[in-house]
Amino acid sequence: MSERIKVRIKFSKHGALKFIGHLDIMRYFQKVFRRSGIDIAYTGGFSPHQVMSFAAPLGIGLESDGEYMDVELNSLDSTEDIKARLNEQMAEGMEVLSVTVLPEKSGSAMAAVAAAGYYIAFKNEFVPPQGWRSAIEAFLSEEQILVEKQTKKSILEIDLKPAIYDFRVSSYQGKDCLYLMVNASSSGNIKPAMVIEALCDRLKLPYDASALMITREDTYLNRGTEESPVFVPMDE
Repeated sequence: MSERIKVRIKFSKHGALKFIGHLDIMRYFQKVFRRSGIDIAYTGGFSPHQVMSFAAPLGIGLESDGEYMDVELNSLDSTEDIKARLNEQMAEGMEVLSVTVLPEKSGSAMAAVAAAGYYIAFKNEFVPPQGWRSAIEAFLSEEQILVEKQTKKSILEIDLKPAIYDFRVSSYQGKDCLYLMVNASSSGNIKPAMVIEALCDRLKLPYDASALMITREDTYLNRGTEESPVFVPMDE
């Protein structure tokens, strides 16, 4: 039997598809691969399924320009062929952006995730009285940013500050917004809304999760160390 080929697929998700949960996205791609005729590998046993895994599943209501999944193929003509055949089957709002062949012994997409970047805008274009730059500078100058995080078993107090890698005023598609990069690893996953809620709490401002428009900019690997991280997109 020939060696399987592992590839990493980067895709975007926008529009109405932001309301589709992770399990439905997985089923969606399973159908896309069947319809495209791509020679995807299957597991053995009595209930074979496509060999497919996703990196850092996106929360419902968020859009993204940088989602990733790994699949194993039995054969491959070219990465551009795979990209084109998948995009022929894509629904509006979903697009494959790149297909990259991975080294034979590369780790899974989920295990490789280190960080994720997000663009955050407000539906009412709200800006605090002192402006976002001053608000973020004061927020990040705190020695600790303690918040409570609900787990399956209890409520934990955690410090957000070590998990915030970048936080600044930016723009997305020509509109002002905030840019936030946070820890997205399995051991320290931080949701962007948690940081915004903590910021609003420090500013004594009301927090409304429904007013946030969040787009994941990309998902990152760490090519450096924990002390000196060097983040690169997962398709590099």
